[in-house]
Amino acid sequence: MEFSERVRGSLLGGALGDALGWSVEFLHLDNIRRQYGSSGLTELADGDRDGHITDDTQMTLFTAEGLLRGGRRRDLHAAYRRWLETQRQKRPILPDGWLAAQPFLYASRAPGNACMSGVVLDYREAAPFGQEGPVNPQSKGCGTVMRSAPFGLVGQGPDEAFGRAALAAQLTHGHPTGYLAAGAFAALIARVAAGMPLREAVSATLEQLAALPLHAETVQALRRAVRVADEGPGSPESVERVGLGWIAEECLAIAVYAALVTANPRDALVLSVNHSGDSDSTGAVCGNLVGAMYGVSALPADWCALVEGRDVLLQVADDLVAHVRGDRAALDGRYPLPER
Repeated sequence: MEFSERVRGSLLGGALGDALGWSVEFLHLDNIRRQYGSSGLTELADGDRDGHITDDTQMTLFTAEGLLRGGRRRDLHAAYRRWLETQRQKRPILPDGWLAAQPFLYASRAPGNACMSGVVLDYREAAPFGQEGPVNPQSKGCGTVMRSAPFGLVGQGPDEAFGRAALAAQLTHGHPTGYLAAGAFAALIARVAAGMPLREAVSATLEQLAALPLHAETVQALRRAVRVADEGPGSPESVERVGLGWIAEECLAIAVYAALVTANPRDALVLSVNHSGDSDSTGAVCGNLVGAMYGVSALPADWCALVEGRDVLLQVADDLVAHVRGDRAALDGRYPLPER
């Protein structure tokens, strides 16, 4: 499979999972079944929320933009500042760059508190791994994981993906588990985008994590996901044994569990959102993962037609591929580089 298919699949798949989960975020599993039937939510269409993405996909796009506009940690901070402006304004007003000019991004749909409070601060240097970061040092919310897929899609290998994602996560979340889970997710994406089978990729990522201080919570969550997946067919009850997704390591673990126990992206996405927790984030992370595994052509076509911002998502994916290939001209001026 072409690398470009996997990159497109990861970004679009994340948006599909985000949009699907947004319909049931904050609902208890019993209420989901009461509203949608015994199988829970199984289709993307849902009235006035048809295909709408949330801050999960918004921040993923701005992560990609930060990588395309210099790629340094400081460049990521500037990109997240541009995202913050989309949450403060109703429409683009003198936008900085092509992405910030997209009107659909100017929707505020329950953005995470740590993401908002962290981004508003001036740039802070990261702490070494094993120490609390300087911003929101006690926070390990899933806002670190849900935006980190692009670090694994820029062709620099799992070690570099891990390090860059973990350091960027500290821009908003300082708890070591929060930023290590982000690094683990980026490394996992890098591995499956390179064609590594999921179980092998999870094992390699666990080994990578085990070499770092304060890895226990993330390692335990991933091992729990694998153990529960090995016990039998997937179910919402089993998802909730893995976690509820509000915190970073559980969000990552639910995505891995759903990908392990299903055979196609649609089933994985459905399973990843039907639970009592942070359904849009677990759906987004699962979508990033299965999209990178199976490629864009395996995503449900009827859902792809509905998802908000589809053309922009695919353009950003193609721009990441051009970046990997060193073809700056293909970016057509969409990503002005910062002054050095």
